[in-house]
Amino acid sequence: MSEVIDGTGQREIASTRLTRMAALAGTGAKVGVNYLKYYGRRTLTGETDKESLHAANAAQVYKTFSQLKGGPLKIAQMLSIDQNLLPRAYVREFSQAQYSAPPLSYPLVVRVFRREFGRDPLDVFDQFEPHAAHGASIGQVHRAEKSGRRLAVKVQYPGVADSLRSDLRAVKPLALQVLGVREADVGDYFREVEERLVEETDYALELRRSVTLSAACAHLPNLRFPEYYPEWSSPRILTMSWLDGVPLDRFADSGASQDERDTVGQALWDFYDFQVHQLHLFHADPHPGNFLVDGTTLCPLDFGCTKQLEPAFYRKQFRFLDPALLSDPQLLETALADLEIVLAEDSCEARQEIVTLCQSSLALVAEPFRHETFDFGAEDFMRAVYEMGLENGGNERLRALRGRRGSPHSVYVNRVYFGLYTLLCRLRARVRVQLPDWIGR
Repeated sequence: MSEVIDGTGQREIASTRLTRMAALAGTGAKVGVNYLKYYGRRTLTGETDKESLHAANAAQVYKTFSQLKGGPLKIAQMLSIDQNLLPRAYVREFSQAQYSAPPLSYPLVVRVFRREFGRDPLDVFDQFEPHAAHGASIGQVHRAEKSGRRLAVKVQYPGVADSLRSDLRAVKPLALQVLGVREADVGDYFREVEERLVEETDYALELRRSVTLSAACAHLPNLRFPEYYPEWSSPRILTMSWLDGVPLDRFADSGASQDERDTVGQALWDFYDFQVHQLHLFHADPHPGNFLVDGTTLCPLDFGCTKQLEPAFYRKQFRFLDPALLSDPQLLETALADLEIVLAEDSCEARQEIVTLCQSSLALVAEPFRHETFDFGAEDFMRAVYEMGLENGGNERLRALRGRRGSPHSVYVNRVYFGLYTLLCRLRARVRVQLPDWIGR
């Protein structure tokens, strides 16, 4: 699933609440000192370039997150997908979390096996590669063999599940500082992210959802899923068949033909379209390291992060695909109120500003649904999406609006579609797109 990472690996992870909170607090203090130094230099010299500040802070934050793993490293991975959310230095550093998190040393892996199975890895499998093939945020993957079958064994980092909630509470002040948002306005979104991350630490739940979603999507063309092995899995170890292929971003950067790009892109679109609009349960972690490409076959991996949509919310969320909303401001305002983006206490001026902003935003992000075939290779589309994000993020009047805006359930829907658009843009794929058949009724 990836190349073997050399070296002995990380020998220990801070596991007590006190040591983990101390590490995060120490990083927060260093970030604060860097800000003080920057503002001191600005006062003395008039310096306004924050790039060196962001670079120093991003490197410090990522170093700590990668050593702690678990929730902090997962947050870094999630934030790296949206290039508009963070300064570019953070995106560069946090993107490492998609592939190159420092792996654990083999003795720690053995410790997990003994706790879960009461046996060492080589007592469970015929062969087990001691060096991780892939290190990520919650766990790492090892190659193994059993009865002639090539296997991928995902081993969870020790202490991740037990420390996750306290980690996120400790990370929150640092995240609020980096993002420049108020805790009162984003508390519900943090809780939504926390719930999904807690689910990711339960490999027994991941096993069930992996089996369910891969079986439900098996009829879709140009997709292949691993086979899962409950007999060699536990709440902290997950075993599946080894799939050959290259990560999706490496395929996208290769010399693949347009037809090959279109085939893979269509498989990716169909995979998400079927899950979201038919199953209402979907793979919610669309970073390129979670997909392999073998020839023109797409292989989705890692169903640890999934999101279930309730029917009432699903209708409210995807009602925004209805073209009629763009031409009827009153209808759009009603839809925005239903999804808690427009609030009862908003002034008329604030309502008008939100409606106007959403009209232009929807016209852009729903553009692929206005065509039978959409060319994600058109550079102006994703450039416009990024520029819109930058403009909205810098809109001081919008940032000044109080209150939570939008349902917390929208967090992972928005994440999936932004990630999907980004991957398809990187593939430069042309895909067939269809509105859900209930839209407009």
